[in-house]
Amino acid sequence: MELLTQFIDIVLHLDKHLAVLVQQYGLWIYGILFVIIFAETGFVVTPFLPGDSLLFVAGALAALGEGGMDIATLICVLGAAAVLGNMLNYQIGRYLGPRVFHWENSRLFNKAALQKTHAFYELHGGKTLVISRFLPLFRTFAPFVAGIGSMSYAKFSFFNLVGGIGWVGSLCLAGFWFGNMPWVRQNLSLVIVGIIAVSLLPVAIGYVKHRQAA
Repeated sequence: MELLTQFIDIVLHLDKHLAVLVQQYGLWIYGILFVIIFAETGFVVTPFLPGDSLLFVAGALAALGEGGMDIATLICVLGAAAVLGNMLNYQIGRYLGPRVFHWENSRLFNKAALQKTHAFYELHGGKTLVISRFLPLFRTFAPFVAGIGSMSYAKFSFFNLVGGIGWVGSLCLAGFWFGNMPWVRQNLSLVIVGIIAVSLLPVAIGYVKHRQAA
């Protein structure tokens, strides 16, 4: 329970925690952020890691020049992390195949999220890899499902590149341009909560519709 409380505190006050990390590690922060984004997009068991809010706050810190951070370098490094993470996730999906749909739900495996992402993929095809970048849970499962569905590697690579660069670039630049406005800086924790809420809204709407249909 204590670990969960600490994790929630880190997510909701990401601006303060990330600023401390930047001060402590300087340019090594690029490597730390790379690992977080890579893990969040590369493994189906880590969809809980911060994504959207992390990119926004990182962009805001880059605008301040914290730790010598540069916005162009940040986008390149984290864009690479997002693309490479999806590539690994895709390969894992291809290796495991459709049998994962028979796995039982557990703390490390969200079967319901996998099934919903699969249905979304069946409806939207390759565009799922772009759209899902902005949707928690779906973002982690989309490349996995693409691998299970045996999407061609060339097609996957195209949508993966567009989605990864679009996601990282848009949120980092949003933080860079708006994150240091006086009102936003004074209420950055609230802004982070708002980003999380907005990103979860489509998932919540889908859940409500599913319950109503049931």
